[in-house]
Amino acid sequence: MLIRTSHRTLTDQLAERFAERIRSRLLPAGSRLPSVRDCARQQGVSPYTVVAAYDQLLAQGLVEARRQRGFYVRDLTQNKAAGQYGQAQTAIKTIANEVAPPEPFPLPSGAQIHATALIRGMFHQGSGKPQPGAGVLPPQWLEEARFMPAALRKITAGRAVASGSLNYGEPQGDAGLRQVLARRLADLNIPVRPTQIVTTVGATQALDIVSRTLLKAGDPVMVEEPGWSVEFARLDALGMRVLPVPRRAEGPDLEVMARYCEAHAPKLFVSVSVLHNPTSYCLTPGSAHQVLQLAQRHGFHIVEDDTYSHIAPEHATRLCALDGLQRTIYVSGFAKILAPSWRVGYLAAPADLCERLLDTKLLSTLTTPSVLEQAMALCIDQGQLRRHAERMRMRLAQARERSVRLALQAGCRFAADPAGLFGWVDTGVDTDALAQRMLDEGYLLAPGALFHASRQPSTLMRINFSTTQDAAFWAVFERIRGQMPSV
Repeated sequence: MLIRTSHRTLTDQLAERFAERIRSRLLPAGSRLPSVRDCARQQGVSPYTVVAAYDQLLAQGLVEARRQRGFYVRDLTQNKAAGQYGQAQTAIKTIANEVAPPEPFPLPSGAQIHATALIRGMFHQGSGKPQPGAGVLPPQWLEEARFMPAALRKITAGRAVASGSLNYGEPQGDAGLRQVLARRLADLNIPVRPTQIVTTVGATQALDIVSRTLLKAGDPVMVEEPGWSVEFARLDALGMRVLPVPRRAEGPDLEVMARYCEAHAPKLFVSVSVLHNPTSYCLTPGSAHQVLQLAQRHGFHIVEDDTYSHIAPEHATRLCALDGLQRTIYVSGFAKILAPSWRVGYLAAPADLCERLLDTKLLSTLTTPSVLEQAMALCIDQGQLRRHAERMRMRLAQARERSVRLALQAGCRFAADPAGLFGWVDTGVDTDALAQRMLDEGYLLAPGALFHASRQPSTLMRINFSTTQDAAFWAVFERIRGQMPSV
């Protein structure tokens, strides 16, 4: 909360708090600030203090005032001239004297996507509390993988360090790693040769390589919605036309996909078949067959993001297994289960696409760190990764049971059956506004609006089961939610 001191006024503190969140993208462009009256009540200050703080933000060009609507975060990536100060002052007085707070105003269509809010929040730990919106397992869990430093020491011992780090290595990726990855994919019933595998700097780069190879600016791309916010933002930044496909429990909405195919002839479909983010849905065999039939009929490729494969149920349905890597491209990595900072990922593709995909990799990063890839290959080959994944699945199951119980006790409802790492929770209130209130308490949430192609109000939020086992978080959540109007 704000602190009354002789050195910094409440106005300066409040303005600085909002300014920091805007610059770090925790308040993305187009977000509506709380009304003057709501903010005054939340922070325990007078409306005049809030007016003065918003005045500072206006003067700094961080927000804009919209008559009868409220204050909105400006897009700092665009080179726009700041509004006239006198006009801003008039807007402030008009809004401050409103009889009632204005209704929430949706973003205009085509507004820029800001998934970096969640990403920056993942890196910026404002408190030592577990973060409900995090996208990975807690560091304390990953510390159990003590075999990784040992593998790295073994690889870098003696002459190996010279051959592994004093040259660029193999463009396609370490041959040993690609061999063990081919065996792992065979266990998932995905037939692939090592020559069809390209290693990458994490799964995110693998997705980027695929889209840069197969698409050009303006091309239509089908993406599941709700979906991974980074994928929406990345495709938008590349100038692609994002076609959102509603994701159901059994798979993507096939009728919507068929209409897109007839009207737009998309070239790519991006899918998370197993433990979909954020719902944790898993694709059914029937839906998978129909998706592949659409791809064959209309000539588009499918990139299957299997980031959560290590914590997925056995025998889960994968498009790549049914298709045999004909029109499908498989993407995965190890950040979620083992080593986020190592950034070791890979893709497996049809043989006729591999050279093109490799060319794109060479143009972006030349190659990938062979020393880390060799250490990862050793961890997989000796069974250490498999045993570690088994332990994490058991621990996650226990955490999920406790987190679900606490969420239900707090009055939430699960919009999808709890599974995997994430829960898709209905809170009954605007989670964009809730997320800002919870930031004041030291908790980073992942509001539902982040998981849509165009930002829109939502009562849903994604929670990480491994970081929401603390009853203290849910007590704060209940208190803050109880102060907000239901939607």
